[in-house]
Amino acid sequence: MSEIGEREADLGFARLDLGRAARTGDPEVVFGAGKTPEQVVTALRRLAAAHPDRAVLATRLTPPMIALIRADLPAAEVDEVARTVTLGPPPAPVGAVAVVCAGTSDLPVARECATTVRVFGATPDLVVDVGVAGLHRLLAQRDRIAAADAVVAVAGMEAALPSVLGGLIGVPLIAVPTSVGYGWHLDGLTAFVGMLNSCAPGVVCVNVDNGFGAGVAAARIARTVHRSAAAGA
Repeated sequence: MSEIGEREADLGFARLDLGRAARTGDPEVVFGAGKTPEQVVTALRRLAAAHPDRAVLATRLTPPMIALIRADLPAAEVDEVARTVTLGPPPAPVGAVAVVCAGTSDLPVARECATTVRVFGATPDLVVDVGVAGLHRLLAQRDRIAAADAVVAVAGMEAALPSVLGGLIGVPLIAVPTSVGYGWHLDGLTAFVGMLNSCAPGVVCVNVDNGFGAGVAAARIARTVHRSAAAGA
């Protein structure tokens, strides 16, 4: 085993999926939760060495992880709100994704999604604080949102935003429920069930607080749209 391989084994992971980009078009992503800061730094360094031409991503990072990354990987780009780190240059963007955020409290999940969209090869357009309690704010951004190749709607509370958007635009729409709300919101279950039961057609839903999963799906939709358009030109 190489020195790097031994180090990875010592830290509890010896099988980073370095072939994932060849299979799927995108490198493996480091999920920080449950790991030590040293494990996250080692994984990021190894993935960046394997993919020098494009950014690699780590999500759900804690303050100690971010502190060690800043010390050991000073070239990394940190988003403390999203709890993400990217290392390396993002790929040339293909297509655009509107990440629409109901309220400022949903911003950590929305920013995680926007960062993921950028790392996965599309341009994110983050539209913040357009929840349905002030419907005029959403309507004012309708044309901007409808111009995207895919839309991600991030909302907590009763999570009406995706349903309203689904009735306003005809763009592929991914709903992200967040664990935000007053009282008995059940850690996002209220928003999740609301999104699953949307009366607007074309709304699909990911798990609670899963900005990363929505970002991957939306970026791939945007890339596919433009690839298909280029093939038909």
